[in-house]
Amino acid sequence: MEDLLDIPRLRYPLMALGMLSLLAGLWGGLIRIGWPPYAPQMATLHGPLMVCGFLGTVIGLERAVALGRAWSYAAPLLTGLGGVLLIAGVGSWEGPMLITAGSGILLFIFASVLRMQAQPFAIVMAAGALSWFSGNVLWLAGTPVSTVVWWWMGFLVLTIAGERLELSRMLMHAPQVQRVFLGIVGALAAGLVATSMAPEVGVRVIGAALVLLAAWLLRYDVARRTVRGNGLTRFIAVCLISGYVWLIAGGSLLALYGISSAGMLYDAVLHAVFVGFVFSMIFGHAPIIFPSVLGVPVAYRPSYYVHLALLHVSLVARTAGDVAGVPLLRRWGGLVNALAIVLFLLVTIYSVVSANRRTEAAGPPRGSGPHPEMDAIHSTAIQPDG
Repeated sequence: MEDLLDIPRLRYPLMALGMLSLLAGLWGGLIRIGWPPYAPQMATLHGPLMVCGFLGTVIGLERAVALGRAWSYAAPLLTGLGGVLLIAGVGSWEGPMLITAGSGILLFIFASVLRMQAQPFAIVMAAGALSWFSGNVLWLAGTPVSTVVWWWMGFLVLTIAGERLELSRMLMHAPQVQRVFLGIVGALAAGLVATSMAPEVGVRVIGAALVLLAAWLLRYDVARRTVRGNGLTRFIAVCLISGYVWLIAGGSLLALYGISSAGMLYDAVLHAVFVGFVFSMIFGHAPIIFPSVLGVPVAYRPSYYVHLALLHVSLVARTAGDVAGVPLLRRWGGLVNALAIVLFLLVTIYSVVSANRRTEAAGPPRGSGPHPEMDAIHSTAIQPDG
């Protein structure tokens, strides 16, 4: 069974389940801001499909592949199927139940990881998985998504932050630098817990923690060095740095206004973090994730900057519409947000196809190594930083 599930092509259906939730989630998001065709049930599923059905499934698949245990593939399978049930409108609890069960298995995956390697970066990512599971339990119990969303935000932010902390070890930061990072993570966790008792206080703490975390990443992440590289290495760094800027924007709005209920500023905060920060990370890491998870190379091309620029320009317009109270600007910004993500999918698929053709003809394409950032760091002299 272990060997059977390790065959890359058997991971395609699991990835496809996540992509189905992504497309349905984008549709629901457009309906939510006023674009036809109107389907109220899809509008309410926008957040759950994007975070749980898509991102949860992809992250679960990535972790399962890394762990290499057959049982771990149940995490993306359950969350992916949960997303399908949400799209199909089957019942009111079946989809959330499957997604909650899948997120519970992700916790077991991290428990296995921590037994092998109880490093700070793994603990932070495990805390992210716990945040997701906690939010899903609340959601399954009937808690409004507007409350649960902060726990889902914690899941994605902590997962990404833990991955960046892992790579930053290559720069040999001073011990106090890591302690500051862990202190910020502790503040974020405290804010999440506080949202259940004092929502406005909790979200302000979360916002301040997001700003501090982004500032830490801008100062200590390897992107500061790799942005001076070329090709895919520089593209990844540009994605990361632009994502950190959006994390500061979203965190600042949250800390200043204490936005704990739905509205236009709420929309601005969520999309600054979930689109500006999270999708910048996805755009940058897709050329790494696809080869490692699906076993297919991805050919880098400069045109990658088109969908990245489109995402950021449209998100600036959307955020301006939210802050200034201009619904039309918000609507058009949101539409182009979705188009940028669809363009990213199409470009990535094309890159996979062209890279496979090139591989068959002349070996692996340039820049398709296991981790371009790590290669870039190794190619320069590393001095202790901080």
